[in-house]
Amino acid sequence: MIPQSDDSSSQRRVSRLRSRAEKRSARTNEARAEKNVVDRESALKRSNAHPDSFLAHLNLKPIWFFSAFAALVAVLLLPLEGGLTPAGQVALAVLAFAVIMWVTEAVSYTVSSTLIIGLIAIILGFTPGTGLEGEADPVGTSNALGYALAGFSSSAVALVAAALALAAAMQATGLHKRLALWVLKLSGEKTSHVLIGAIVISIVLAFFVPSATARAGAVVPILLGMVAAFGLAKNSRLGALLVIAAAQSVSIWNIGIKTAAAQNLVAVGFISESMGIEVSWGQWFIWAAPWSVLMSVALYFVMRWSIKPEVDSIAGGREIVAQDLAKLGPMTGKEIRLVVIAVLLLLMWSTEGILHPLDSSTITLVAIALLLVPKIGVFTWKTLEDLVNWGTLIVFAVGISLGSLLLTTGAAAWLSEAVFGSLGITDMPMLATIALVSAFTILIHLGFASATSLASALIPVYIALAASLPGAADGGLGFVIIQQFVISFGFLLPISAPQNMLAYGTGAFTATQFLKTGIPLTVIGYLLVLLLSATYWKWIGLV
Repeated sequence: MIPQSDDSSSQRRVSRLRSRAEKRSARTNEARAEKNVVDRESALKRSNAHPDSFLAHLNLKPIWFFSAFAALVAVLLLPLEGGLTPAGQVALAVLAFAVIMWVTEAVSYTVSSTLIIGLIAIILGFTPGTGLEGEADPVGTSNALGYALAGFSSSAVALVAAALALAAAMQATGLHKRLALWVLKLSGEKTSHVLIGAIVISIVLAFFVPSATARAGAVVPILLGMVAAFGLAKNSRLGALLVIAAAQSVSIWNIGIKTAAAQNLVAVGFISESMGIEVSWGQWFIWAAPWSVLMSVALYFVMRWSIKPEVDSIAGGREIVAQDLAKLGPMTGKEIRLVVIAVLLLLMWSTEGILHPLDSSTITLVAIALLLVPKIGVFTWKTLEDLVNWGTLIVFAVGISLGSLLLTTGAAAWLSEAVFGSLGITDMPMLATIALVSAFTILIHLGFASATSLASALIPVYIALAASLPGAADGGLGFVIIQQFVISFGFLLPISAPQNMLAYGTGAFTATQFLKTGIPLTVIGYLLVLLLSATYWKWIGLV
């Protein structure tokens, strides 16, 4: 007969072994789930691979590549005029090179950014009489490299890295998809209600997912799934209506929330460095959210006017969404932890400078550190490596470096005077100045597929221009902020923003359909900028 104590001990051992096996199985399943997420995201990127600019379609990349270097040399050989220093001339030459590279995509953004680092280090390093205070003559490549890499030390780059990691956490857990499905479940089955749901999803996700592409990637497949379940082709009018609305809503709320898009952080970084003004998350929201709310309402009516769907309701729409939610299963512990951290992060962002002294970059980095801690966090570093496009950080940092060089050398001020001085902008009323420069920004954006690159090129010039505007509040802060809003206008063409290209890659709509919605949205957005400049923004002291 086996003693009872031995039997109990054996049962405990079996229980411990079973518990360990279950934990190993859970860890294996989690690792498999994370790998599946990474594989799906990689497949999505491949399926939506598409030249990002119109000029990239023309197969003229070698010509554009050499044209960029020709422009660089041409600017360097121009005689110095109007007080432009040799260092400023170098900065303008590299800017000309960068703009051609960015607009034509002769090489990828990451490669062109690496080339920019080398060009600044070599050309500035060997240029005599640069006019840079406290520097040797010539500066030398080591010191010049410091200017080329200055952007990498910016807190804005740290915030972008943390924001990309937060978006990756949403993707790794599938929480962004669950949030989208919850909103659609509440939307009902009428086409007009589903359209509202598609817009609201983008608004909700903008607060928690600091990546426009990730937000579009969460919403678009769900909407297309609903269209397919109803028996319509994905390129039906219903598919075009919902997918275009989702992409345009993402662009609208890129403006409404500071952390929703990288280009906002470029502008904030330049403002902090050059104007000595820190723009908090809450301040940005107070300034920009009213515009985005009004544009969201306009988007609904523009979409209803421009694209008439085949049906007025999606029969069984609730069941389709319910089935997708059932496939996700109950909320996991990781999702719950991510919700808690994301909500706390949002509260910390919105009370920055009011209830606590912590800046957005520090807050977000601490949150990401928590998300990576075993047992507390929601994903591993390996998953983070696979989900984040780290080349984005290089492009972002180099853009800041180039913009800082333009400001430091006085090239931005010289260029501002050369472009806008002859038009007598500094003598115009502020509203007229905003109207003229905003129209210029919208036109320039047609050549750029990246709003981040556009902000890197234009914001330093606009900061210099703002300093010359008489009577501008806070040294022209409002003028610069408003131009940053306009830089984020990505409404006109599929190539105007990455989220547009992701949506366009699904084949749900044509470029003509997108343009049909983009023209009225751009006009309405422009008029709203002027209206708010004359009213709300003036009343709160921004303009």
